[in-house]
Amino acid sequence: MTGGGRRSARSRTKSSTDDNEDDDAFIKTKPSSKPRRVKTRDHGNALRILNADLKIMLGIGVVSALIVFFLVNHLINSAEEAQRPRVVTPFPAPKIMDLAQFQGEHKESLYWGTYRPQVYFGIRARTPRSLVAGLMWIGVKDGRYFIRHVCQDSDELSTYGWTSHNGRDFGHQVLVDQDMTLSTSFLKHKEDGSGYGGDWAVRINVQSQGWNDEVQKNGHLFFYLADEDGNALSLGRDILDIHEDSLLASGLRTDIGEWQLHLKSKADLEVHYSGLRTPHIHNLSDLVQENLASQLIRFNRLQLPDFYESSSNILVFQISGRIPLETDIVFVSGTGKNSRVEGRINNLAGVSLTNQLNKKQREFDAKFENCFQPADKLDSNSIHVGKAAIGNMLGGIGYFYGQSKISVPKNSNVKSHDDFLLYWPAELYTAVPSRPFFPRGFLWDEGFHQLLIWRWDLHISLDIVGHWLDLINIDGWIPREQILGAEALSKVPAEFVLQHSSNGNPPTLFLVLRDLVNGIKKKKFTASESNEIISFLQRAFVRLEAWFQWYNTTQSGKDIGSYYWHGRDNLTIRELNPKTLSSGLDDYPRASHPTEDERHLDLRCWMLLAADCMVSIAELVGKEYKLGKDYVSTSKLLSDFNTLNEMHFDHASGTYFDFGNHTEKVRLSWKEVIRNNYVNRELVREVLERPELKLVPHVGYVSLFPFITRIIPSESWILEKQLELISNRSVLWTNYGLCSLAKSSSLYMKRNTEHDAPYWRGPIWMNINYMILSSLRYYSLENGPYRDKARTIYEELRQNLIRNVVENYHNTGYLWEQYDQKQGKGKGARVFTGWTALVLLIMAEEYTEM
Repeated sequence: MTGGGRRSARSRTKSSTDDNEDDDAFIKTKPSSKPRRVKTRDHGNALRILNADLKIMLGIGVVSALIVFFLVNHLINSAEEAQRPRVVTPFPAPKIMDLAQFQGEHKESLYWGTYRPQVYFGIRARTPRSLVAGLMWIGVKDGRYFIRHVCQDSDELSTYGWTSHNGRDFGHQVLVDQDMTLSTSFLKHKEDGSGYGGDWAVRINVQSQGWNDEVQKNGHLFFYLADEDGNALSLGRDILDIHEDSLLASGLRTDIGEWQLHLKSKADLEVHYSGLRTPHIHNLSDLVQENLASQLIRFNRLQLPDFYESSSNILVFQISGRIPLETDIVFVSGTGKNSRVEGRINNLAGVSLTNQLNKKQREFDAKFENCFQPADKLDSNSIHVGKAAIGNMLGGIGYFYGQSKISVPKNSNVKSHDDFLLYWPAELYTAVPSRPFFPRGFLWDEGFHQLLIWRWDLHISLDIVGHWLDLINIDGWIPREQILGAEALSKVPAEFVLQHSSNGNPPTLFLVLRDLVNGIKKKKFTASESNEIISFLQRAFVRLEAWFQWYNTTQSGKDIGSYYWHGRDNLTIRELNPKTLSSGLDDYPRASHPTEDERHLDLRCWMLLAADCMVSIAELVGKEYKLGKDYVSTSKLLSDFNTLNEMHFDHASGTYFDFGNHTEKVRLSWKEVIRNNYVNRELVREVLERPELKLVPHVGYVSLFPFITRIIPSESWILEKQLELISNRSVLWTNYGLCSLAKSSSLYMKRNTEHDAPYWRGPIWMNINYMILSSLRYYSLENGPYRDKARTIYEELRQNLIRNVVENYHNTGYLWEQYDQKQGKGKGARVFTGWTALVLLIMAEEYTEM
């Protein structure tokens, strides 16, 4: 899976630029590769005018002078905006996240959270430069010590993840590291006297199994606080004894006021510390490891040095004790006068914390039953996996802040000292596909994530979608992979960081918007919720229009109603079939020779979804169509069954295909290539016949998109052909789900390069299986000659998918990115509770309405 080419990357607060929302210079939204020039005075003239104005200030009065000053300042800002390349210019409309529904209590209630999915346990606030907390511990393997902190496969944890999380103020996580089991519980609480966002507590419990080594019976935890703003943190005392004084640290921030961190435990614990001064926290594991190594070498002891560097903005506390051990860490904000600090601390520790955690767990279980009603459909093992799916999805939500790096557009006049431009500083609140591999936002993944999240918490879902839509630029483009901030950047190889403004990604956010609109029509929401959705869509509409128009203009093909994914490499000599990263399906076979003549079936169907959704939204919010934005006509064109068949249907096989310049006679051959005066043996693409324009004869997920989008009439013989294709064991059907590429395809399970193993060329992917299941159920309920056949296939496919995911989870401890089509085993990234978590909706038989 890739959030628009994740395969390659996998091998890997308010924007300050929205000040001129009403400036006419930004009204035109037609995509262009050239920066738009606006006639205005240059900086030199502006400054000369400013100097002249300042000289006459005393003569015209202070108020008048200030007016002149601000007008000139606006002129300078306008000049700067005019020179900014379009690709990094924000869309000129009020931000969605500035809506009243996202302010006040809503905003404060989500201020603190486990918003650092890239670490095993981390807490931060939804603010660009936050106070950050996290957990490390020492793991032992083969007699060697290892620091555990950042989620990574090489740590070889048997399992980890949130078994429960409500997305707001509670979560419980279990991590198994060799013979040590850690559990982390998070609780947030607001009461009189608390600062902004309230207080929070963390309970850490450590158990061991079968340890005989005396050294291993001692547990070493490291809990840290870091101030990204560089504010100095105060140490509780030079020698920490929690039985005399539980205070570990304190400080002051403008957002939450004075704060304190306390450690409460009945265990016999030894606490040491290290105070560090550094602007970076993404390399904190290394700093702690260096401290410990130095102490071990000098004094033969595994403990921090009890040293506080002047004005330290990071404090790391080592908590050591005999296993089993349990400790509570309590953070209280607003600790000024009359804030009942002691009472609030006691309320978030010990028996009181236990009672509150138990209550939150019961509430989570009850809400799970209410949202998904699985009891009469599933066994206890499946329900356990379902809870882990939603718990990990919500527990994996992160908050990021930074600037995307955008490649300089080709054929533009943009000048840059580097090979990239910086997007405006932006924040993003989003779910992530996988904590160890992809702990950041991916555009096409997010639409699938929200199919789960809106059913659990509508307000969180709207918040996330709003953040994504606020990232749209003046041309209507959203960078498909969001690598914001140093922590996110540290997980991505440099060659995969740049985002390309010519490339899109499936607009899956329309999936959730479609659900919300249909939900209002079917009265699934309260009156208050419906009003909030409508308010959201009214504010978002102009952005959605721009987003739609970007696809409709930049990704359109030569023929009316045709589209093709941009970004394929037509000069490659390394790839067997040039990847289509922007489609999200990466190495799924397309035309062997990329040209502008291509017609991509899946993109056509995504555009139908988008156009149809725009029609529904426009009707709901009472928007009139503007010239060139008649979504009804576009929807009718793209849903026209005869036109679809003329462009993409092969009558001989009864199958839908892409169209393009293609030959099947392409192979990878070993060649001797001279590089830097050395002869290397490399796999090189070899074309054995001239390609021609024709349908691309590869059966797989793309072939089923007309079925997924339900364009095929329920009485058509072509529907029967699709059902036969789905259920044919020689083509797509397996006992574990539908594989991504037919076993009969010439590229089935073929490597794309020497180093690129097959990705979307056979393995089973949950997101597409979910959409196919959704349409199978639809056709099973429609009047027509094939409804019984659709029902039979639906029931068997659903059971196969659930059974395989549940068995893998109980055998391995994880949900996986994809599943092997031959044996059903999990493959690719693990702890993949992105779209694989859709298994919960399959369990609940909750489907999106395409």
